[in-house]
Amino acid sequence: MKAFVFPGQGAQFTGMGKDLYNSPEAKRRFDQANDVLGFKITSIMFEGSEAELKQTKVTQPAVFIHSVIMAESITDFIPDMLAGHSLGEFSALTAAKTMSFESGLRLVAARALAMQEACETQESTMAAVLGLDDTTVEEICAEIDGVVVPANYNCPGQLVISGAKYAVEKACEKLKAAGAKRALMLPVGGAFHSPLMDPARIKLEEAINSTKFDQPICPVYQNVDANPYTDPETIKQNLIKQLTAPVRWTQSIQNMIANGADAFVELGPGNVLQGLIKKINKNVAAESRQSI
Repeated sequence: MKAFVFPGQGAQFTGMGKDLYNSPEAKRRFDQANDVLGFKITSIMFEGSEAELKQTKVTQPAVFIHSVIMAESITDFIPDMLAGHSLGEFSALTAAKTMSFESGLRLVAARALAMQEACETQESTMAAVLGLDDTTVEEICAEIDGVVVPANYNCPGQLVISGAKYAVEKACEKLKAAGAKRALMLPVGGAFHSPLMDPARIKLEEAINSTKFDQPICPVYQNVDANPYTDPETIKQNLIKQLTAPVRWTQSIQNMIANGADAFVELGPGNVLQGLIKKINKNVAAESRQSI
């Protein structure tokens, strides 16, 4: 069975999607995206600087646009199951026909703005922890006085924590003392997938609840609990919870494999997910596609 997966924020690079613009169908989508957003995101995607592309209002829509256009462009997009990492869940749901391209893009733009505003209310950050088991990381985070929680379960031995800057720094000290190979602060401006994103969750909830969702063409494995869903209302509620809950990527891939997935295709910029999947289970096929 074939599973398609979609990357999240951080996969962007200058020139992303430029080769797709030669396709008339893809060009129409890119032009539609410019109209929906009210600025030429294509110019930033194709020729912008790294700094321009790192703006949250650009990054999240850019990754979404590239990913969905890839799904629409390839002839063998016949998924048995789908998943997306964080932001990528919106790409997966749009590719699954749960919502229209325009609706998905508007939600992603609203999500990016709400997250940016939440980041500005408190000094917060994230850190990558390598070489420790999940339980040890969870226990150490729970001991810290302040908000710091597991945010991304990326693969065995690689977990990202998120929270208030001082609490993340203290957790990193304890994690290194507990034997972590690395506990590295990440160059991000906020505590994604932590309780500090609650103001963003409240804003996004209104936008999601007012958007029409249809039943997806196949099960979508959602970040909040790594389980497959097809009911539109349940999908909405899981998507709302996603902003303050951890991304259970390891568990999602494990569940997809347990349910029959033996070939994974990553659609969108970069190849981070392909690498994570091979670390989760080296016996499954995994490839990444960025162009037709």
